[in-house]
Amino acid sequence: MATSISQSVPAQAPPLRIAPSRGPSIRLHELWAYRELLYFFIWRDIKIRYKQTIIGAAWAILQPFLTMLVFSLIFGRLARLPSNGLPYPVFYYCALLPWSYFSGALQNATNVVVEQQRLITKIYFPRLVLPISAVLSGLVDFAIAFCMLIALMAYYHITPGRAAFLLPGFLLLAVLTALGFGLWLSALNAVYRDVRYVVPFLVQFWMFASPVAYSTSLVPERWRWIYSLNPMAGVIEGFRWALTPQGLAPGPLFGASAGGVVLLLVGGLFYYRAMEGTIADVV
Repeated sequence: MATSISQSVPAQAPPLRIAPSRGPSIRLHELWAYRELLYFFIWRDIKIRYKQTIIGAAWAILQPFLTMLVFSLIFGRLARLPSNGLPYPVFYYCALLPWSYFSGALQNATNVVVEQQRLITKIYFPRLVLPISAVLSGLVDFAIAFCMLIALMAYYHITPGRAAFLLPGFLLLAVLTALGFGLWLSALNAVYRDVRYVVPFLVQFWMFASPVAYSTSLVPERWRWIYSLNPMAGVIEGFRWALTPQGLAPGPLFGASAGGVVLLLVGGLFYYRAMEGTIADVV
């Protein structure tokens, strides 16, 4: 009888010791463990964005569409800037589509840590979920606004070629660029609150440093290698090239620009993780 009782008692599990990680660690496996929370944040951002609005998701189309009309009038009809043989509405909308996504995602990612300070100070979850959700939620607006681009191309009888299959790659580069800069700026904004006032100026300056209102062909040849280091310049020209017969194909410097974005993203991940332990104290 004693033998049977001792056999039925389960062995005790070894003690679990919780300790802070040593050295730099990104711990991306936590994102998979909290994937449902990431989905919740994305869905919540989308619902809040269009809560109590009259026209709802149509705002995702109106903003780039109205800007396209202004650019077509000022830079197209009045200034008569070259459009590489494209109709001005298609030329500008192809640029404003990825740029509107990038600028919105960057500003949302910068402010997300401060906006969620009450949640951060109450419970633990991977803080990386916040900037990632802020960047990914903007893809819904991008998909809605992309429908208008399809309508414009159909109206002007523009048919994309095989290069259109590379469009997801250019979009991925825009996502990684917004996330890379967003990680740095969101961590800095948690410590220095005046960062959020600098970002709108940075975005505005960045737009004029990118081929949104003009073509890259206007940039002098000797300065084009510096200009190509801007990742959004490659994304915008890549959109025009992939969707229309005209446009500048990505050159060798585009690979260097993409590599710089990867380094920026990796550095942002480590910096954000390093600041994660103190964000709850200073936010």
